[in-house]
Amino acid sequence: MSSAHWPESVDEIIGGDQAVMLATVTSARGVVLTPVTNFGARDRGAGTVTVNSSVGGWKKLERIRRDPRVALAFHTRLHGYSDRPEYVLVQGTASLSAPRDDYPASLGADWERFDGPRATGPFWGPWLRPYYTRVVIDIAVERLIVWPDLSCKGSPKVFGPPLPGPPPPQKAPGLGTGPRIDHVKAAARLESLPDALLGWAGTDGFPMVVPVGFSGQDAGGILLHVPLGVLPDGGRRAGLTAHSFSKFVQGQHQRVHTGWLESGPQVRYAPHTELAYRTPPSKLLYRLGIGVAMRVALRRARSAGHDIPQ
Repeated sequence: MSSAHWPESVDEIIGGDQAVMLATVTSARGVVLTPVTNFGARDRGAGTVTVNSSVGGWKKLERIRRDPRVALAFHTRLHGYSDRPEYVLVQGTASLSAPRDDYPASLGADWERFDGPRATGPFWGPWLRPYYTRVVIDIAVERLIVWPDLSCKGSPKVFGPPLPGPPPPQKAPGLGTGPRIDHVKAAARLESLPDALLGWAGTDGFPMVVPVGFSGQDAGGILLHVPLGVLPDGGRRAGLTAHSFSKFVQGQHQRVHTGWLESGPQVRYAPHTELAYRTPPSKLLYRLGIGVAMRVALRRARSAGHDIPQ
């Protein structure tokens, strides 16, 4: 049951941002950050916020099934419908629906407000059916953390239970904590994108997510600068993501990492994995490309043994 409610000023942000960052927890208590389109779906009375995922996002959905503690970071007003300055982090417990065919029809005008006019007709209807088949992610909000600006400077307001103390350091992974990919190239690619976020699991298991900047690299990883007073000391698994997007989230550039975070006098991130993709801003090319990408993702999901509807 949800235990957090929020004021009108925060509701304007939740109902208006175009793209938000979904944080999910891995089986090793790391965090993966993946962007999702926001459709403004929420119920302040019930204390719930709702997003959705294509059925092709099966890895993200599997993480939620294993551990339903998630977070949503409302971290940019770009292409949104609010100009408020606050950074909002929603933490809560997610539940997943069965796949819903033609989910956009249930959202009506809200789908077109955030995703643009829906493609229909004898070609686009069947081609985009995997994209329009969605899993609903209902989040019973446990806590909202609201900083006064998007850089997370200053003291946040907390709606819901107080924040717990900092989590202890985690045990180092068996393969070591250092970079496992070319972190110099990774840093250059991350720095080229406008919004970068870092996420880790808090003491209560809910993800924490904050914006970060870049300060170069050394042999141990990517050097970060972060808002004061938010990072726990020591080493831990963490997710690092940077992205850009155009209106209706058609043109995208996403870079998603998992890795090891060391916090101390110098904050250092050693990336272990990397997922990157780009989609064109052209509506025609986006629709063609997303149809291909969804079919590839569904084949991989079925090959991995997941029961995905045809």
